[in-house]
Amino acid sequence: MTEYGAALRDHLDSDGMLVCPGVHDPLTAAVADAVGFDTIYMTGYGTSLSKIGYPDAGFITMPEMIDNAANIQERIDVPLIADADNGYGNATNVVRTVREYIKAGVGGIHIEDQTFPKRCGHTKGRQVIPREEAVGKIAAAADTRDERGEEFVLIARTDARGTGGGSLDEAIGRVNDFLDAGADVAFVEGPTDEAELRRIGDAVDGPLVYNFVGDLGSSPYVDLSSLEDWGFDVVLFPIAATLSTIANAYADLSAFADDPVAAMRDIDDAFNETPVGSLHEFSGFPEVVEWERAYLPDEEQEKYEGSLGDDVE
Repeated sequence: MTEYGAALRDHLDSDGMLVCPGVHDPLTAAVADAVGFDTIYMTGYGTSLSKIGYPDAGFITMPEMIDNAANIQERIDVPLIADADNGYGNATNVVRTVREYIKAGVGGIHIEDQTFPKRCGHTKGRQVIPREEAVGKIAAAADTRDERGEEFVLIARTDARGTGGGSLDEAIGRVNDFLDAGADVAFVEGPTDEAELRRIGDAVDGPLVYNFVGDLGSSPYVDLSSLEDWGFDVVLFPIAATLSTIANAYADLSAFADDPVAAMRDIDDAFNETPVGSLHEFSGFPEVVEWERAYLPDEEQEKYEGSLGDDVE
């Protein structure tokens, strides 16, 4: 249960910054794993949009998020950090949320201090619960981690900076309290410029996450070397695969609408230029054949003789 948590902790303890591309399903996770990263991140926004077709505004449920996280972690060979939104309720709900993510086998999660329904951390209208209540939720998460999977990594996020009248001082105070309550890593959502990033690095007494959302939100584009110098340990690129999927699918399907046959040839050519092999190889058909040979009767292998289709052995 804690194999990936232990691996994630090893990465956090090592020198160098941990860069995590965001994915929204097992397919995009498999692509990221094939490219090669030490850790992969499951985006809540992309999960909501791809799984239920709604934006990140509190519509997706805990079981749906955990199901997606479990399927992603099963498909990849590196730790997954998963979005756990606001824990899907109060402190007692957080206990179950953390237990379920630990059962799913992921490396770690982040939990935020937004009210319910929550919304994307880079949209207007966010609100946060009182600090004392938020600290209690993180304490509940930390105690559950210690009881059920002590290697599991708990990242505590505050959205206090982005609320109406929210201050950076309040956000920094909250995450330091979260660290005192047992969180492993602090996450201040929505710093607006490099000065605020430097301030966070100086004032937060623990490992730090930066959420690199690009043009989607308020956080600035900055060099990774600068983030590392300012004290950040983990950088999430939450919507990398989601934006890539939308942009490339839109371009390809627009061409398809004009000339389906020519567009399909171009799509085939582009896929064949990647190093992942055929679609059947990438999806895991050779492993299925190995399972059949290992566990099915010999006569089951006769179905391959004279049959048509790609060789998946």
